[in-house]
Amino acid sequence: MNYKISCIDSKTKFLQIEALFSNTKRSVQKVQLPAWRPGRYEIQNFAKYLRKVKAFSESGEPLKVTKIGKDTWAVQTKGHSGFTMTYEFHADIKNAGGSYINDTFLYLNPINFLMYLQDHQEEACKMHINFNANADIASGMRYEKVDSINTFYAEDYHEMVDSPIMISSSIQHKTYSLSGSTFHIWIKGKIEVPWERVLADFEKFTKEQITVFGEFPEKNYHFMLWMMPMPYFHGVEHKNSTMMTLGPDGQEFEAIYLDLLGLASHELFHTWNVKRIRPKELLPYNYAKENYFNTCFVAEGLTTFYGDWILYRSGVLSKEQYQKELETTLRRHFEVADQADLSLLESSYDLWLDGYEKGIPNRKASVYHKGAVAALLLHHEIQLATNNEKGLDDVLKTLWLNFGRPYIGYSYQDYQKVCFEVTGKKLSNYFKKVIAGNGSLKKETAAALVDFGFKMGEDAIGFIRLENLKPQKKH
Repeated sequence: MNYKISCIDSKTKFLQIEALFSNTKRSVQKVQLPAWRPGRYEIQNFAKYLRKVKAFSESGEPLKVTKIGKDTWAVQTKGHSGFTMTYEFHADIKNAGGSYINDTFLYLNPINFLMYLQDHQEEACKMHINFNANADIASGMRYEKVDSINTFYAEDYHEMVDSPIMISSSIQHKTYSLSGSTFHIWIKGKIEVPWERVLADFEKFTKEQITVFGEFPEKNYHFMLWMMPMPYFHGVEHKNSTMMTLGPDGQEFEAIYLDLLGLASHELFHTWNVKRIRPKELLPYNYAKENYFNTCFVAEGLTTFYGDWILYRSGVLSKEQYQKELETTLRRHFEVADQADLSLLESSYDLWLDGYEKGIPNRKASVYHKGAVAALLLHHEIQLATNNEKGLDDVLKTLWLNFGRPYIGYSYQDYQKVCFEVTGKKLSNYFKKVIAGNGSLKKETAAALVDFGFKMGEDAIGFIRLENLKPQKKH
C-alpha cells in the first residue's frame, strides 16, 4: 500500500489522494478508511471529509466502486493484481488530531485519510507528499526530500498512520540527547521561545521518566507544537512523537509554558504507557470499529497523575505549582463525578459511548481524573504494604518489563497480578472500592495526600482545597 498526496489549490482545503494497492488477489476487494484514531477512543467517521471516490486499474481503466458501509468500499478488480483509489480529503481541522493546509503550512494526520486493505496492514509502505520544496519537515517517520516531493517510509501501515507530519518554512527546532536517544522540539508559531530554559526543563522531566522505566524505547522522539490563533489545549500521543496544540499564538511565552510542560510530560509518558504497555484489546488496533477495553484508567489515569508528578519530582515544578495542578485534577473529579454511578472499569468501557462529552449528571467518571485519583491511592496502598520500600514506580517498571518491552497486551487481571507481584498482597479492598466501586473516595484521598505534604479540605461553598503541610520528601 503506497500513497500520493498533493494539493492543487490550498485555498479550497482539498487534498488529492491516490492510494495504490498492489498484489491483490480478490476479484472484489474491500477497501477501508479508519473510523477513529488511537489516542481518542471514540468513532470520528473521517469518511465525512471525503469526496469523489473512484478506482482505476494499473493501466488506468475505470473500475466499479460500490460503497458498502459508511467508510468501506468494494472494488471490482476485474482480475487486475493492483488498482488505485483516488479521492479528495478536506483538510481544514485545526486540532492535534486533524489535518490542515494553507499556502505556507501543511499538517497531516495520515490516519484521517489513508484507505487500507485489511490483509496488507503489516507490510512496508511509503507516501509521496507534494508540497513546498523549501519547507522544513517535522515528523517521527523517516523521509527523503527531492525537489518538491517528500517521500515518507514506514515499516507498516500502523507506523504510517501513527506519525503526524508538519511541513512549513517557519518551524523552530532544537534537540537534546539522553540515554542514547535524541529528543526533538518543533514549534510552529510566532511565539518567542527561551530555548535554554525549555531545553533544560525538558531534559529534566525526560530523565526522570526514563528513570521510572529504566530505558527509552525509541532512538528519536519528536515533541511537535502548533500554536493556534485562539485559546487552545490539546495533545495526542504517538509511537515516537506527540502533536500538541496551544494558543493563542503571539503572546508571552510564560503564559503558555505551564500548559506546554504539562502536555509534553503527559504525552511523553504515553511512549511507554499505552504505545508499548498496551491493553490487549488494542493489539493490534482495529481502525474500522470500537476497540472496547476496561483498563483506560491505567492508560490515561496513571499518565495524568504521572505527568505533573514527574514535573515536580524532577524539579521543573515547585511544590506550590504542583499543589495547584494536583488541586485542579482533584477538583475535576470530586466536584463533578464523586457521585458517578459507573465505576472506573465501566467508565473505561463506555469511553467509546460518551467519554469525551459532558454527559448526563452523575453517570460516568473520568478515566483521566478519577483514574489519576486511583493512581494516587494505589501509590499510597503500595507504600503501606511495603513499609515505604516500594511505590507506583515499581508497578510501572514491572508492567514495562512484563508487557511493554516484549510488546504483548495486558488485561485487567494482569494489572492486578502486577500489583500483587510488587506488594505481595492482593489489595482486594483497593480494587473492589476504587476501581470496581462507585463510592466516594474523599476520605481515602485525604489520607494519601498527607504522604505528599498536602492536606485536602473544602472551602465554604464545597470546592476542593489543598493546604501545604510541612516539607515532605518527594516520593
